[in-house]
Amino acid sequence: QVQLVESGGGLVQAGGSLRLSCAASGRTFSTDAIGWFRQAPEKEREFVAAIRRSTGYTYYATSVKGRFTIAGDNAKNTVYLQMDSLKPEDTAVYYCAAADRVATTSGNYDYWGQGTQVLVSS
Repeated sequence: QVQLVESGGGLVQAGGSLRLSCAASGRTFSTDAIGWFRQAPEKEREFVAAIRRSTGYTYYATSVKGRFTIAGDNAKNTVYLQMDSLKPEDTAVYYCAAADRVATTSGNYDYWGQGTQVLVSS
């Protein structure tokens, strides 16, 4: 089992920044990918970014490329999502998830955190 705990959400004005953290514990050696997803009210969960922990390769959704940065600290078993130039449409609950390989679909991830709310005001 892998346990994931997100933190860092909050309320920010448009144009501002937030950094989300995803702390992993348990059998983390069994997972090579950490992904961030988000879900806005009445919308489906969507892929945001992912990192392959063994290589550091990163992947981004088109909507966040150039504004968000995913990075990992393997020594701390923590993955960060730096979110800059935030827009009201970025408002959602953000989840981190773990899988044995990188994917952009939520169904490929086996472990999920509880989520952290991000609210971007206009």
